[in-house]
Amino acid sequence: MKKRVTKAIFPVAGLGTRFLPATKSVPKEIMTLVDRPLIQYAIDEARAAGIREFIFVTSRGKSALEDYFDMAPHLEAELRKKGKTDLLDELKSTNMDSGAIAYIRQQRALGLGHAVWCARRLVGNEPFAVILPDDVIAAETPCLQQMVEAHAETGGCMVAAMEVPEEKASSYGVIDIKEDLGSMVSVKGLVEKPKTEDAPSNLAVIGRYILTPKIMQNLNKLKSGSGGEIQLTDAIDAELSEGRDVYGFRFRGQRFDCGSKAGFLQATVAFGLAREDLGDEFGSYLRELMSMQQAAQ
Repeated sequence: MKKRVTKAIFPVAGLGTRFLPATKSVPKEIMTLVDRPLIQYAIDEARAAGIREFIFVTSRGKSALEDYFDMAPHLEAELRKKGKTDLLDELKSTNMDSGAIAYIRQQRALGLGHAVWCARRLVGNEPFAVILPDDVIAAETPCLQQMVEAHAETGGCMVAAMEVPEEKASSYGVIDIKEDLGSMVSVKGLVEKPKTEDAPSNLAVIGRYILTPKIMQNLNKLKSGSGGEIQLTDAIDAELSEGRDVYGFRFRGQRFDCGSKAGFLQATVAFGLAREDLGDEFGSYLRELMSMQQAAQ
């Protein structure tokens, strides 16, 4: 019987240098997409997939993350006093039960693989998910929920995957496809940030993973790989060399790279337009702006 995936690791130790000077004092994961921080989108996606235990791999200067998921009695009392029940309900949705979140420090920036490895004692002998909050995915059925449902049938390791332009493959972990089954692909190998001419496909790994506990043992053996870091991709590739199954899952949805300024702006526009309370007004503004630009040309 396959074990259910109920634990998720959120690697949030990065410095967010691409968003300086904002990230000098505000963790990147707390930056708001419309009116919710990036980390809230990741947590909501995990909850929808049945995740009950949330493991944050953090670093110095990330205390705002812990505060965000804590209760705010004074603020709640003020909202209750003023009868702002809608805002109170919204605020309560950010609270996490005591013990639901664990915080682990990554004391040295040695890469994604190392960040995941830091949580090894909390994962134990169970399959677990990894969610990168930088990758925000708009989908009717949340991406991780799609993956958990597929994983219940396949077991093994699973990575979210999407086609990218060939010239951009060198920025991703890329799948060497063994068999293409449509929404699912059987993986023959994984290559981290290959040169464009060496990429085995244009099917890239995106920031959602379901992994077996064996991955932690693989990470324990790894030395630094691409970029001088311990790569999670290498640990997953090691599963293949030992004859275990790895799958790529083509999720249904639109992915936004909110680790880049352009991607963050694109996500802001897309999520703003999708909001019932903002879409009409925001859409009118964008149309007016485009008309003004066209007239100026």
